[in-house]
Amino acid sequence: MGEALNKPLNKPLQTSQLALRIWHPNCWTLQTTETVEAGLIAHGVYKYDDVVSARLTAYADTTNKIDDLVVEIKDSSLTERAKVINEYFDPNLRTRRAGNATKELLVEYEPENSIHDAFVSRGFVPEEEIRMADGFEYWTVIVSASRNTIQERLDEIRREMEAEITIEGMKSAQTSANQEQRTNQLSERQREVFELAQRGGYYEWPREKSATELASKVDISKTTFLEHLRKAEAKILGELDPVNE
Repeated sequence: MGEALNKPLNKPLQTSQLALRIWHPNCWTLQTTETVEAGLIAHGVYKYDDVVSARLTAYADTTNKIDDLVVEIKDSSLTERAKVINEYFDPNLRTRRAGNATKELLVEYEPENSIHDAFVSRGFVPEEEIRMADGFEYWTVIVSASRNTIQERLDEIRREMEAEITIEGMKSAQTSANQEQRTNQLSERQREVFELAQRGGYYEWPREKSATELASKVDISKTTFLEHLRKAEAKILGELDPVNE
């Protein structure tokens, strides 16, 4: 009994929510949304008989742009089949405020170019619909793991899929307690840029202000703005030593 009491207790894994921006090669959603001024929202991604089926909403300012996007998707060498779903399906499935015009799609494609399994198999659970716009995917996921483990898993996905993955936000039970302390580690310029990004809706979706627009407010280049912002994000997430400017 005494020996059992002396055994260390397993600490419960911390559950975190991450907002990710993702790019990876050979992805039809990224290629088509980069070509056309329209976006996609994935409501569900399913694999059956070595084919991936995705249920999506296409959105844009005009129906013509959506039609252009559908043509690009059908013509893509990375898709097997794309169909427009009729309006008799439940309209509540459509995401409100997605755009002035929307169209429901079902797209089938080969699984080797999908990054979905790479995330799900490592414990990243999509919490919201996956959004694709301007050649990037935007994921919100939850994962139960330490921050070091999260970083290791993301690095594995980066190597496996040749992906670029940016953490645009992170929340956990400890975030509110630790964020103020970590914010104090920022340089004045990093703090200014980070707070400007928060106020300007840079972390909202759809993004209210671009990096270029925000950079002009503090009279610096977009590249310099993003450099300050990424360092601020890394410090708040505990990924950089506070003296590493």
